[in-house]
Amino acid sequence: MRLTILGCYAATPRTFTNPTAQILEINNHIILIDCGEGTQVELRRHKIKFSRINHIFISHLHGDHFFGLPGLVSTMRLLGREKELHIYGPKGIKEAITLLLKLGDSWTNYPLLFHELTSKEPELIFEDKNISITTIPLYHRIYTNGFLFREKVGKRKLNIEAVENYKIDKAYFQNIKNGKDIVLDNGNTIANNELTLDPPTPKSYAFCSDTVYNPEIAVQINGVDVLYHESTFLESEALLAAKTKHTTAMQAAKIAKSANVKNLILGHYSTRYKSITLFKDEASTVFSNVHLADDGRTFDF
Repeated sequence: MRLTILGCYAATPRTFTNPTAQILEINNHIILIDCGEGTQVELRRHKIKFSRINHIFISHLHGDHFFGLPGLVSTMRLLGREKELHIYGPKGIKEAITLLLKLGDSWTNYPLLFHELTSKEPELIFEDKNISITTIPLYHRIYTNGFLFREKVGKRKLNIEAVENYKIDKAYFQNIKNGKDIVLDNGNTIANNELTLDPPTPKSYAFCSDTVYNPEIAVQINGVDVLYHESTFLESEALLAAKTKHTTAMQAAKIAKSANVKNLILGHYSTRYKSITLFKDEASTVFSNVHLADDGRTFDF
């Protein structure tokens, strides 16, 4: 599982920082999460092919989280995209994007499929044989969701040493990978778990965008490998965080600790502070395994 931060600062773009956008590579999927201004430039900078993005998840309709989306949709058209593009986001996102396409007489040549979200309860919104994606209801100034990504358990791996020891022909390898036991020429049956290795432990990632401090989400994200949680303010501005429905670094750390997550990544920093290391310093007083998102940074888990 790899996470690439394309932007992680609050409110407005600057010459050296970008608003929220990130790429999650998980179990054969490349997923775009939020799409602030400048996202497609950062995708190019990091050599991420637009054509490999088939699913985009938008947390809410504040500009610093989706104003880059119309441009990206348009660029995909200019690049000759033919595959479907699925966009998941709050009700209204279809109207916002298609109005711009209509006014510009620039309808896509590819299927553009919107999945508008309205539920205030956790909702499974995507699932295939590799992953599942569920909403994490958040509490911001407008309707907002985070997203919980979970890998599914993969197939068992062929134990080469074991199959060679039993002198099993390669013709049976696929059956072994598919979970079947093998009957030897002498009639003995070899159980599949003797011929295979356990698959890698499935990974999980929780993306919590703009939200007021809400410890209740700890139940849903309990035990995830990685939690990205907004930390717009430091505790010295806790009153402002509550007023604007944002979270402090310390509050994010409290959620990480309560949820028993393995890693906490902070982001969505207010630009009022001189250094983002202040956020890690504050969160680390509560939770030990704290990482700082920063534009261009990649995390491998």
